[in-house]
Amino acid sequence: MTAIQTPEPTSGLTSDAAPRTMIHLDKVSKVYPGTKVPAVEDLTLDIPEGEILVLVGPSGCGKSTTLRLINRMIEPSSGRIVFDGEDVTDVDADRLRRRIGYVIQQIGLFPHMTITDNIATVPRMLGWDDNRITARVDELLDLVGMDPSLYRDRYPKELSGGQAQRVGVARALAADPPVMLMDEPFGAIDPITRDRLQNEFLRVQADLKKTIVFVTHDIDEAIKMGDRIVVLKERSQIAQFDTPERILAHPIDDFVEDFIGSGATLKGLDLERVRDLDLTPVLTIHAGESRDEVQRKLSQSDDGWVLLLDEKNRPHRWIGEHHLQRTDRPLHEVGPRVTATVEPNATLRDALEQMLHSTASMATVIDRDGTYQGSISINTLTDVIKRMQADAARHYGEAAKS
Repeated sequence: MTAIQTPEPTSGLTSDAAPRTMIHLDKVSKVYPGTKVPAVEDLTLDIPEGEILVLVGPSGCGKSTTLRLINRMIEPSSGRIVFDGEDVTDVDADRLRRRIGYVIQQIGLFPHMTITDNIATVPRMLGWDDNRITARVDELLDLVGMDPSLYRDRYPKELSGGQAQRVGVARALAADPPVMLMDEPFGAIDPITRDRLQNEFLRVQADLKKTIVFVTHDIDEAIKMGDRIVVLKERSQIAQFDTPERILAHPIDDFVEDFIGSGATLKGLDLERVRDLDLTPVLTIHAGESRDEVQRKLSQSDDGWVLLLDEKNRPHRWIGEHHLQRTDRPLHEVGPRVTATVEPNATLRDALEQMLHSTASMATVIDRDGTYQGSISINTLTDVIKRMQADAARHYGEAAKS
């Protein structure tokens, strides 16, 4: 198979050891009937195995067309498509699509079918027996964070937008395809739910290591989701193909730099994860402790807060000394509730956004079960931003000298 490569000088991809190529597009073009300008023109691209490759670019540049060409929802006008070493340009398109999961913004669940039947669509086409299908449905619902006993028999109209999107991902994974195509999968969801779904999907991908082609128009989402990013111009012409880190640090030309926009340092917060930080120690208490003990811990707290954990060690309330002075109510009724929580795979941008809603100017870190892991303070994020600014200044200084 060919290694990752794109035509110079547009690539900008360094000579790091490239992973095996799963999909190869060889001079693929698409010209729709009645038009002279190609929607996609002579696109040559290698899609690495086990990674998320994000196609990003302005509206109308050919991103979604490229995605549909890969699974032959539309046929190329010219060029070849090689899937796992096999030229699939002329093979049966239905057989090809059963090897590829597909997730779209509109989700496309069948409204008259239960969640189980929606997820089981492709496995039934492949002739799986009922026991195997039932086990797979329950496995996937659990994987995407939905209790099978609560959701397997529901209908799409009984789900929230975020839940329906999770089912769409589960359906795409049902037959365990090696490749997934995702076309603006989180674009129609509110920002808070979108962040959570993005983080949940990245958690799932860390375990599954699928080959994923992900389309978005949002550079922030591309930076957060992509192992590698292809910035596209009109007609799916490659402007730059590289890692998110290198695209932020070394945009290859004015087009890429303009597309990234201002605030590249803050965008870098999408490249770093909560799990990589040294968490801030915060004094914790439980509801059964005496008020004298809470007062003692508050006197030892540098930031004037203690964190109340519930019986399952989940963050419950922030308590300051002024809260104790105002009332003699039980501890579990004192102080503002904890609302700013992130999981270890969340980005530092996620943490910052949560922190803005926190009374204590902190984000609490929890595992998937909600158990408290530690906290992140605004001072920690400030230190990270200062480091990024110093790195950026050093980069631009070196670039000016050269």
